[in-house]
Amino acid sequence: MKIKHQLAVFNVLIRLILIFVLWFFLPKIIEKVVYNHIDKSLFEKEKTFINRLNKQEINDFIRRNDASETYASFSTLHSEFIQLYQSNKKLDNQQNYIINEARIIESEESNYRVLYYHFNYANANYILEIGNNLSELEDIIRALRFSVLMLLLIVVSVTFFADILLVEYLFKPFNKIIQTKIKFANEPDNFNFEKIKSHSSDFDILDTGLNQMMIRINELFQKERQFISNVSHELLTPISVLKNRFENLLQNDTINEEVEDKIVSSLRNLDMMKKIIHNLLLISRIENNQYQLEDYVSIKQLINEIIKDFEDRIEEKNIEIFTNYNEDIVIKGNKILLHILLFNLILNALKYNFVNGKIEIVSYEENNQFYLSISNTGLGIAKDQLDTIFNRFSRNSNDQEGQGIGLAMAKSIAKLHAIEIQVASSIDDKTTFTLLFPKQ
Repeated sequence: MKIKHQLAVFNVLIRLILIFVLWFFLPKIIEKVVYNHIDKSLFEKEKTFINRLNKQEINDFIRRNDASETYASFSTLHSEFIQLYQSNKKLDNQQNYIINEARIIESEESNYRVLYYHFNYANANYILEIGNNLSELEDIIRALRFSVLMLLLIVVSVTFFADILLVEYLFKPFNKIIQTKIKFANEPDNFNFEKIKSHSSDFDILDTGLNQMMIRINELFQKERQFISNVSHELLTPISVLKNRFENLLQNDTINEEVEDKIVSSLRNLDMMKKIIHNLLLISRIENNQYQLEDYVSIKQLINEIIKDFEDRIEEKNIEIFTNYNEDIVIKGNKILLHILLFNLILNALKYNFVNGKIEIVSYEENNQFYLSISNTGLGIAKDQLDTIFNRFSRNSNDQEGQGIGLAMAKSIAKLHAIEIQVASSIDDKTTFTLLFPKQ
């Protein structure tokens, strides 16, 4: 997931958490505020009522001195009530408290916020109850909770898209740096040194740093390329000169057989040196991305061509070859390099195979990934050598012919084409090289 999308998702999660917190706590805060307001109103009503105890209608109630008598007053809509009655409980001091409780008034039950006030008047104990209906408050809290939830969801939706647009705008220079520069970091020749316009100093610093780094890499790349060219010329030229001289000496009838054998041996060594140099140069060019990957190559066709080239060697060792192409893998790359890759793997399968041995080549698809496996009976590879077989000049102890470069070259070609190579082997049994091709 891109960083701009991560930021947008992060902002949405933060807002959703805030929505949950507000949705849960806001009604409680409102309830607390409303309760404080109601309580204040109840205390004011209590004070007003107590101050009016000397009124005639209250005095009449008190003069009855009957504990069964009750003074009651209810509003028309039962939004509030006042009750006064005598209490048998003797109090030393005046006291009051407020609670929420259900009351049935004229056959209608409702929740009330009730103030209880215990006091003594004219040597008698009384309880004053003043209640305020909470039904409207509960309705208001429910409506408010729903309204706040809807409002916050709208705010989150609007700010989410606003965040996406803002982050898209702010990260536009960063995306351009990725598209035009970082993707070509492995191709110094194709690097774009044009300065990216940005509104952020951070991206300016990143762009400048990348340009400076790639200038240095490009300089080193050119020097390495020139060095390789010089080395190839300086090494191959004397080898060619020596080879020509030895070949001319072989034409001389005066040399004896012993000298002739030494000259032939020297020619073989010179050919091997020349081949090693060519292979090292090839690996270097591959690793410096000096090959174009513009061919569409059929792996099945390449393998069939290579097997045809090895017909004499296959007949010499009487090797049975089994091919099973469940999928014909077609990859975009360099046909010559892919030919070298498969050539080296099949050559190894022949070279280290038993006489009357077998080679099995299978291509298949699994989990949307294409595979090619090349298995052979034969000497096998020890476990402690499996991690080093792709290193340059790494040779199996059983290898008397190779130079230790073939698999290193195969590894470089595979890496250039984003192909993963896996190897499994056991001594004197079976060796399998598996190629995992990139999704096309």
